[in-house]
Amino acid sequence: RPFHVEPTNIVSVNDDMQRVTDEASAMNKRIHYYSRLTSPADRALIAPDHVLPAPDEIYVYSPLGTAFKVDSCTDGYGKNSSLVTIFMIWNTMMGTSILSIPWGIKQAGFTSGIILILLMGILTLYCCYRVVKSRQMIPLTDTSNWEFPDVCKYYFGSFGQWSSLLFSMVSLVGAMVVYWVLMSNFLFNTGKFIYNFAHDINVTDIVPGTNGSNKVICPSAASDHPPQNRTVMFSSGNRTGFELFEEWWDKSKTVPFYLIAVLLPLLNLKSPSFFAKFNVLGTVSVVYLVFLVTVKAAHLGIHLEFNWFTENEFFVPEFRILFPQLTGVLTLAFFIHNCVITLLQNNKNQENNVRDLSIAYFLVGLTYLYVGVIIFASFPSPPLSKECIEQNFLDNFPSDDIMSFVARIFLLFQMMTVYPLLGYLARVQLLRQFFGNAYPSLFHVLVLNLAIVGAGVAMARFYPNIGGIIRYSGATCGLAFVFVYPSLIYMISLHRAGQLTWPALIIHIFIILLGLANLIAQFLL
Repeated sequence: RPFHVEPTNIVSVNDDMQRVTDEASAMNKRIHYYSRLTSPADRALIAPDHVLPAPDEIYVYSPLGTAFKVDSCTDGYGKNSSLVTIFMIWNTMMGTSILSIPWGIKQAGFTSGIILILLMGILTLYCCYRVVKSRQMIPLTDTSNWEFPDVCKYYFGSFGQWSSLLFSMVSLVGAMVVYWVLMSNFLFNTGKFIYNFAHDINVTDIVPGTNGSNKVICPSAASDHPPQNRTVMFSSGNRTGFELFEEWWDKSKTVPFYLIAVLLPLLNLKSPSFFAKFNVLGTVSVVYLVFLVTVKAAHLGIHLEFNWFTENEFFVPEFRILFPQLTGVLTLAFFIHNCVITLLQNNKNQENNVRDLSIAYFLVGLTYLYVGVIIFASFPSPPLSKECIEQNFLDNFPSDDIMSFVARIFLLFQMMTVYPLLGYLARVQLLRQFFGNAYPSLFHVLVLNLAIVGAGVAMARFYPNIGGIIRYSGATCGLAFVFVYPSLIYMISLHRAGQLTWPALIIHIFIILLGLANLIAQFLL
């Protein structure tokens, strides 16, 4: 029987049909949002096809593994308000780099460190803006499903496709290595705290540190003292059990290997989407770290002395030749360039993209500045030297510090849940490119996962320096995605349009040279 529409109902029916079409389109974009976020290094995580969110659910992932659902802030058509977009970008950029920012400021000098955070934030923001505009400059009718690697493929062909994959894998595997080093660190300190508390053991190591309830230590000086130079007080148990525990619970020799038994089986799962449910701990962890820094600074006070070019026993110069180590860390800290297009295309008001992106970068820079400056300024010098600031600033607090213990627990559990998701991303990117399938066989997946896990264990065993790993991987992937590709694409687009000027050419060549110098400096300093 033919369907009859009364003339008076034509408008309402058309409106309903348009609404259904718009909702379907919004859902497709949301599905695309997850499928496209497969290239950033721990910047985003993909949702498998069989667990796609409902039309009123939006999940956002970050380097620290944060996942949050946005349902009350959308307009019903898959679009986000400016406030949600800003928070999404902030949340996506906030990563493990935050733990190394105080160390980076120490390496660069206090004054130059602050200046570099501001300058790198501005520079990476400009390059990010160029990334957003790059897709709009392509003379094609439909590029709505494109991300920046697709833009690279359009301009540079197969070279752009494979080079973007290479640099993306560098940043992703680098992030997974950093996770393994940090998980080993957090697991070691957590186990040590629990064992000593359960057996009522008080261990006083011969490590420089402050006295009182808010103790700060200098672990880097511990290597100057033999392990036996310590005092152990037993209220229960015996010495033999304690010595056996220390033999089998070593930060670099044993604990990194224990993680294999837990994480390697999880990496081989076809779909690790279950772990995304716990990723809200990432946002909680960042908030708690800011709270921890504030409380510690309130108790420790401010300890600053300005020596512009000369060092003394307790303070570092305001300007140091090691400043590229901070720029390497900051390149990864401000890295969002290969997923920013997707994040912004879900913004309800597209005309506000530049404003919202700028506000998000400002908030990220403010967070990094706050944590870095407060930790550096409140570090008790004297009696300790600023050189004692560790690459993971939590290492400057002893394992029996309650607030640091809570932070390590949060971060450990959060990282153990996000690590399989990062492994899934690596699998999707690499195996799909070579075999056309993200899970060609258990053997293929196991070989890939063994290689990734082996890299993490090796680093945790022989080079457990997260600041070094972050700056190397950040400068490497940043060379392509932050400095070279956005500048080259912009110059090529202007040249094709006959609008390339000498000032634009010089400025963007200079940006490329800055990225190259940033990478080279990591291996020289």
